[in-house]
Amino acid sequence: MNISKIKKRWGLILLLLAVIAILALYPLPPQAPIQYYNRQSGLLKTEKVAGEKWLVWLYNNPVGEATLWALAKRKVVSSVYGNRMDRPLSTKKIQPFVEEFDIDMSTAQKQEFNSFNDFFTRKLKNNARPVDTNSTVTVSPADGKILAYANISNSDFIIKGYRFDIFSFLNNAHLAQNYLDGTLVIIRLAPFDYHRFHFPISGSVSPITRINGDYYSVNPLALRKMTEIFCLNKREFTIISNPLFGIVVMTEVGATMVGSIVQTYTGNFVKKGEEKGYFKFGGSTVVLLFEKNKIRIDEDLLINTLKGYETVIKEGERIGVSMINPTVSRPGLIGCFGNAETNKIDYPSAGITRPVLADLQF
Repeated sequence: MNISKIKKRWGLILLLLAVIAILALYPLPPQAPIQYYNRQSGLLKTEKVAGEKWLVWLYNNPVGEATLWALAKRKVVSSVYGNRMDRPLSTKKIQPFVEEFDIDMSTAQKQEFNSFNDFFTRKLKNNARPVDTNSTVTVSPADGKILAYANISNSDFIIKGYRFDIFSFLNNAHLAQNYLDGTLVIIRLAPFDYHRFHFPISGSVSPITRINGDYYSVNPLALRKMTEIFCLNKREFTIISNPLFGIVVMTEVGATMVGSIVQTYTGNFVKKGEEKGYFKFGGSTVVLLFEKNKIRIDEDLLINTLKGYETVIKEGERIGVSMINPTVSRPGLIGCFGNAETNKIDYPSAGITRPVLADLQF
């Protein structure tokens, strides 16, 4: 009798395993390629995706989705893999990775690395990314592919009918109110991109706000299935205040296999193009939020986004211009955002006040 029960139990277990195996190997639905515009040539190109089959399986297969929920989105998985990329043995992965994705190493400050993460977070030569120094211009904070929305409230985000949830993203209802009709810019860094990020404008900055979350992939293959990923993932933001652009929120978003987000800047005033920090191994994202009527995003970026395509961008490259008249006197400019008598700019939504420094460029 006991033997019969044991046989039945094992029979059910084997049947369950067989069903799981069949589902896991079930043919995946065809995926539209990730296409983007080359800004210089205007040509539409197709992105080569690192780990594409794995991503498609995770987000489009029932067993893959269960694995994603149980493991892949968890911090421990990203941390363990990130630690592996810190080991000296990981250097053997560098050359194949460089060759597969045709990475230009001539711009790197050094050519020898202690680990894969040492390579991944490499610094570039000083002249590798020229920064547009015009004070009325906002530049891209990172290398990657950009999406831009002039007005968050009336723009489809990734898929038709979906709106970017600014309240969930910032996890601060009072702060989010300032950006309901504002401008949203998203720069996605693929694993093969330069992974240090920089300030897009000069200005005084707030302390960093960190929001705990998961580690979903930010690749478009994942976003097509889960548009809310940016509001679920770990992220941290800084508020930058500049008289020509108002109060700008700059957010770094973690992703699958991103070991960590490291902030390297110091002080409470920063200059455009100055390094802010870097991501360890994995693709990731930088998000910029501007208040209504503060920035005019370059038309080509808006048009490409409207058509459903990203645009390749380099750190330091222009992405938009201020909509505030730069010829207005300094007291008038300060009065737009703060208190002209005390010469301070206010962060009303964050409860922070910062002095306006004399070397802010105009």
